Amino acid sequence: MSKSAWQLLGDYLKDTQLLGSIQNTLYWDQNTSMPISGSAWRGEQLSLLAKQLHERQSCEEFEILIKKAKLELQILKDKNDLEFQLVTDRFKNLKLLEQDFNRQKRIDPKLIVALATAKSEGYMCWQEARKNNDFKSFSPSLKKLIELRKEQSNQLCEERTCWETLAQPFEPNLTINRVEELFKPLKKRLPELIHKAENIINKKSEKWDLAISHQEKLCQILLNDWSRDPSNTAIAKSPHPFSITLGPDDYRITTRIVKGQPLSCLLATAHEWGHSLYEQGLPSESHQWFAWPLGQATSMAVHESQSLFWENRIARSFSFAQSFWHHFENAGAPIHSGNDLWINLNPFTPGLNRVEADELSYGLHIMIRTDLEIDLIEKGLPVEDLPTEWNKRYLNLLGVSPKNDTEGCLQDVHWSEGMFGYFPSYLLGHLISAQLTKTLENDLGKIDNLIESKEISKILGWLRKNVHHYGRSLDSEELVSKVSGASLSPNYFLEYLDNKLEKLSKISD
Repeated sequence: MSKSAWQLLGDYLKDTQLLGSIQNTLYWDQNTSMPISGSAWRGEQLSLLAKQLHERQSCEEFEILIKKAKLELQILKDKNDLEFQLVTDRFKNLKLLEQDFNRQKRIDPKLIVALATAKSEGYMCWQEARKNNDFKSFSPSLKKLIELRKEQSNQLCEERTCWETLAQPFEPNLTINRVEELFKPLKKRLPELIHKAENIINKKSEKWDLAISHQEKLCQILLNDWSRDPSNTAIAKSPHPFSITLGPDDYRITTRIVKGQPLSCLLATAHEWGHSLYEQGLPSESHQWFAWPLGQATSMAVHESQSLFWENRIARSFSFAQSFWHHFENAGAPIHSGNDLWINLNPFTPGLNRVEADELSYGLHIMIRTDLEIDLIEKGLPVEDLPTEWNKRYLNLLGVSPKNDTEGCLQDVHWSEGMFGYFPSYLLGHLISAQLTKTLENDLGKIDNLIESKEISKILGWLRKNVHHYGRSLDSEELVSKVSGASLSPNYFLEYLDNKLEKLSKISD
């Protein structure tokens, strides 16, 4: 029996996704275990795959398959041979495929290869520059990536600014004006809250550390409590923690041990596991399987909302500390109560590192990066001036200044891979997480009570039902409006921080 046009398109998408998963597997290896001498060959491997993927995603054969599937679906709709929701979902899948195809078709294959090579070289160069505190050695790679991304924006020729065009794959429909609208109240209020937090005297905090083996064991306990299935998940270490999906039943996360920061590994693991839980909860129906757009993540802001939910709303919560502290005491930490752990999990002290930042200062880290990349991409900021501008803005907004570039503008991996437009997703994720949590509490009761009762499965079930299953059928703001009944706003996040500071101040007295 011959296959339908829809099935033939699905077969084509599956093969494309197989290539993509091979590319992701090479990326995983590059970040976790590949020797640095293998970087040149890896760059050629990734360039070849990028070229093949681009060809598949922009060729005439793919375009014809989409058109035939669309025509077939219209006929089935007219005959009422398919149920309404199935037709709606299939048309949405086809619309997204057409949108992605049109973007890919506009890009010169030579640019795709050049970008893949530059990203691979940029990543390895960044690693060495970061290790040697040598921004000048990374500067040529960054310049090249900026030039290539600008060329990509020119080729796409969208009715957006260059930075907005580059941000679309991470955050569909995001504009600079919307970023400024959401971030402006935070830029005013967060420094005020940081000043308020300075008056909270953390008498119980002291410098301490844990052996690597103990930190790894604590992470295992956390993941086991949070429904990890070892048969489909793997964990490794990398210079920069990340989560990646290699297949429908192959989920990977990485974490890292930071000397002198015994909570860093646990919180990074919680964060990346939140990403993975979202991936594991995406649609799996036959018409939305792994290769179809509706089976993929809404946006990076929604992705970040899920990782930040598990890191901050769960792992940094008062109730989590009350139930988990004895694991730290058993590992030899100077933690003797839930209050001890909670205070240590929430230091609220401005620092230089985004990944290790507290919830108050985190947003300022993101705003600095967002403003700087817009300046680099659209306002002509010379790459050579980046360290100076970075340090100046940190001093102005956070009151701290990096001693060197490794502490400063070399700390993040994103620009070394040409990921311009990604950073706002982190702070948007905070806002989305806060607003969704408010809705969750309206439905299930206070989240602290759920954590205290060890009802993690109930929390995850709510997220599965109300957030994860939408895939790309909605953009982030549409999703927030649908779930919460209100437009995305920074007010929920600021209210959460105010309440947390008040409770922390009482315990610290």
